[in-house]
Amino acid sequence: MPGCNSETLEKRQDVIHDLRSLPVGLDEALEKIILRGVAFHHAGLTGEEREILASAYDNRIINVVVATCSLAAGINLPARRVILHGARMGRDSIGPAMLRQMRGRAGRKGKDEIGESFLCCEKEDLEEVVQLLEADLPSVESSMTPDKRGIKRALLEVITVRLATHITAIDEYIQRTLLYHTMERARLKDWVESTIDELQEAGQISIDCTGAHEATALSRATVGSCMTPEDGVFVYDELRRALRAFVMDGEMHVFYMFTPVNTSGFGDINWRIFRNEIERLDESGMRVLEFVGISPAFVNKMYVVPYKAMLLGGLIPRRANSGKRLPEQDTEQIKTARIYRRFYAACQLRDLCNEIPVHTVARKFEIPRGFVQTLAQTCEGFAAGMVQFCDTLGWGMLKSVLEHMSDRLKAGARADLLELARIPFVKSRTARVFWENGMRSLRAVAEAEARQLVPLLLLVLTQVQPSTIDG
Repeated sequence: MPGCNSETLEKRQDVIHDLRSLPVGLDEALEKIILRGVAFHHAGLTGEEREILASAYDNRIINVVVATCSLAAGINLPARRVILHGARMGRDSIGPAMLRQMRGRAGRKGKDEIGESFLCCEKEDLEEVVQLLEADLPSVESSMTPDKRGIKRALLEVITVRLATHITAIDEYIQRTLLYHTMERARLKDWVESTIDELQEAGQISIDCTGAHEATALSRATVGSCMTPEDGVFVYDELRRALRAFVMDGEMHVFYMFTPVNTSGFGDINWRIFRNEIERLDESGMRVLEFVGISPAFVNKMYVVPYKAMLLGGLIPRRANSGKRLPEQDTEQIKTARIYRRFYAACQLRDLCNEIPVHTVARKFEIPRGFVQTLAQTCEGFAAGMVQFCDTLGWGMLKSVLEHMSDRLKAGARADLLELARIPFVKSRTARVFWENGMRSLRAVAEAEARQLVPLLLLVLTQVQPSTIDG
């Protein structure tokens, strides 16, 4: 390899070996460029992949890292030189704050005396880029402003934990916020009062005979589960309906309940894939579909085969998908869109809990495998919150059902592997190899000799894993 000594080349090959040994396998593009000292780093990679690449870069095994704008702003990989390929993220300008963050990567403390940053742009963007470079940083803004709606959550939390219950204590709390010093006082007072009224109407707080605000069971469940007031009401309504008619003869209803309410970070719905998933549902799954309010006819309507392909009578591209987006113009449409996105993500979660590898799920749903891994990790935390939510409201039976499935979610495996999955560092793939070779309990593994375990562990490592590129 030009300009690379044998020691460095060997270390790069070790990096490739480490990536290949991961459950998701080795990305073909990474395999080619790592040998040349180059790697890419984006949200589509799994956490393990990013950790290996970050370590290799930090140890100067990799010399160049290509990252997306959003990740470059927060990535903890200081560099001698930062080159920005344009000043846009999609169609929008990156803004002075993000530009400063990305330029701030230049210069490694204790390794470089100086850092350099370069911004490349098209000639027609030059004037905008100059303005961007000279622009002042935006002022610090409170997260409780009306457009961010943070005050509703803040008030619910301080009332629930009894930090402030009387209006005088609430006023004193507001006076200690940044919002108090950046918003017109009369408007702020009216806004606080209207927010408290909204919380009372939603059944999240009540007022006693002395005028003090008290938490309700719903608010305690919401705050204890780390949910926003809006999400708490949505989940409460969903769980109340589930209490009346929980679909117990299948898994889909539980996986739907365990899927986070906000799934915007897990990719858009591919309507072709969604339609295929609905067609594969059994009778139990179809009842869940109807129960949560999803219409197969609507899904078919949202999926539109490309017009040109139909005219030419040609094959439909594998990644063909309609450009239609779910309408979200009013409260009811927002709620409906949330249900559809949540069920679509629940289909991915179901596959993961049935021991389908991350890279296989990613390929099936045509999304980056890092998104799938993030979904699994987020769902694990959300599931714990759902169990806590039911416990606070005294819904013991529903809590028991969710708790059992929560263990499966943590293990990423079927019920028969739960005991083996309790062994530290043993994941579902290793547990399944143990199970299939007669070691079906903790005791069996503990009593096994090294000569019995080593071949099984090697079998796990040598299982063929496809190399795919997740865009």
